[in-house]
Amino acid sequence: MATIEKRGKSYRITASCGYDVDGTQERPRMTWRPSPGMTDRQIEKEVNRQAVLFEEECKQGFSERNVKFQDFAQKQYFVDYAPENLRETTIQGYNCLEARTYKALGHLKMDKITPTHIQRFIRSLLKGDKDHKPLSKKSAKNYLSFISSVFEYGIQMRVLKENPCHAVKIKVGERPEHDCYTIEEAQHFIDLLRSEPLRYQAFFALAIYGGYRRGDLCGLEWKDIDFDTCVVSIRRAS
Repeated sequence: MATIEKRGKSYRITASCGYDVDGTQERPRMTWRPSPGMTDRQIEKEVNRQAVLFEEECKQGFSERNVKFQDFAQKQYFVDYAPENLRETTIQGYNCLEARTYKALGHLKMDKITPTHIQRFIRSLLKGDKDHKPLSKKSAKNYLSFISSVFEYGIQMRVLKENPCHAVKIKVGERPEHDCYTIEEAQHFIDLLRSEPLRYQAFFALAIYGGYRRGDLCGLEWKDIDFDTCVVSIRRAS
């Protein structure tokens, strides 16, 4: 059963969640502070209710509710999840977003971060400051994707129950119409490449006629090409 200890104006609740693989007893803690105006009887009733809820959450696996966003991202997300589930280019991209994200949210506990915290951070990215230029909506959306991915893993690991990013929206304007080559222009471009090295001819021919992206083409290996059936298989990106 969880224990309750009064510490000044707050209460520290300690739960018992058995033992880990090393035989160490797991005793997660949380701090609860009564709202102003509560009577002694109301406080006693509510703190006992919080103790029961906290112990139940711990038994269900929600025992790391006090972990900070930066600690969870650096020590668990990028160590246990990202290498096995994300492309290397995605990990590198997220690494570039860490500094500003941690400055805004890193010190906050995972279960205390609200949609308002994240929305304000996104707004600051779009607005810019004395040290940073305003970001485009696309770049700000990359930050939101990173934060959301960390929270999704947190839910998977039962650190928290909800992803606050789901309530955050970035209004994206109309996409500009791209100026694409006509069929004749594309063929003329291919013709101009005939005097260039074969690797360039192959690269742009596949890009134009196959619709492959740069990352798809850079990830191609000889085993991905079936010369008998004339089929190119995209199995990875670079």
